[in-house]
Amino acid sequence: LTTVPVPQEAGPTMVGDEHSDPHLMSILGATKRSTLGNNFCEYYVNDAPRLVLDKLESLGYRVVSMTGVGQTLVWCLHKE
Repeated sequence: LTTVPVPQEAGPTMVGDEHSDPHLMSILGATKRSTLGNNFCEYYVNDAPRLVLDKLESLGYRVVSMTGVGQTLVWCLHKE
């Protein structure tokens, strides 16, 4: 019997698109970048998703849903 470790995502984490709130992106420590071949930008942080969710929770955001798209996890958050 062989035990295979399950890989865990450690970052980077995509946290927004080019229309995201620049102030919130700054608080998260996100940087804007564009991938070769794309005509749009996205914000990324080097933190693992769990750390990003913890930061957003401290800012008043709550997870309202989560789904998987291929090998990508997507969380939807809301701030009251």
